[in-house]
Amino acid sequence: MFFGLWNRKKKEPSRPADPLAALDQLIENLERQGAQVRKSAATLLALKGDLTRAVERYTRRLEDIASRHTTAEGRGDTRAMAVLRKDSEQAESLLASTRDSLERADADGKLLLEAAAELGDRVLELRRERESASARITVGGIVTEAMRERVARFEQALVVDAARDEVERAHALADIYREELKEQER
Repeated sequence: MFFGLWNRKKKEPSRPADPLAALDQLIENLERQGAQVRKSAATLLALKGDLTRAVERYTRRLEDIASRHTTAEGRGDTRAMAVLRKDSEQAESLLASTRDSLERADADGKLLLEAAAELGDRVLELRRERESASARITVGGIVTEAMRERVARFEQALVVDAARDEVERAHALADIYREELKEQER
């Protein structure tokens, strides 16, 4: 009685019986996926702009630290030089990780743009296929209807032929009875 509660299966999305509806559904899904890919690519392009500005900022910071280090070295301030050396190492580390992130964002952005272009091409191809399928289905329906009419005419011809055969049998049977009556009268 309760066994069915634990063994319930997840319902799969229903597949349309109409082939054109199936194509429409596939096109809609690919368009939705393409929009998501383009949105992600746009996000990466915006991130790329932020990372480019960060690289410029860290580069200017390193130049500033180098200038200050030269000034501190000229004064012989070893404590300031140690602090500036540590700041320089941190800025170089930040610059390197930012450049790595920038390269990765650039590569991923290019990959997503290629994927979006491929999805767009696939959608265009499926739209053409759908138009062709629609035309073929329409023509197929017209041909099927013509064939139905032809079959109906053929069936009518068979019915007429069967009726003619029946009439001929009836005439033949009447002829037989007529001959038997003539023989009986003699």
